[in-house]
Amino acid sequence: MIVLNGTPNERGAGESVAAILELLAVPARTRGVAVAVDGEVIRRAEWETFTIPEGARVEVLTAMQGG
Repeated sequence: MIVLNGTPNERGAGESVAAILELLAVPARTRGVAVAVDGEVIRRAEWETFTIPEGARVEVLTAMQGG
């Protein structure tokens, strides 16, 4: 189990950051997306290979335009 954007989620542990984005229906190539695991920002170049550990807190942030 992980905590994904503040909500416990049974899926995600052992998966890549790219798989988490797919779970959220966020295309990995979308500009303005940032991912942090346990408070550490994960570089886009690592999204395919970085594995989410059990119990991790994962935050997926997307930039929004407006005002």
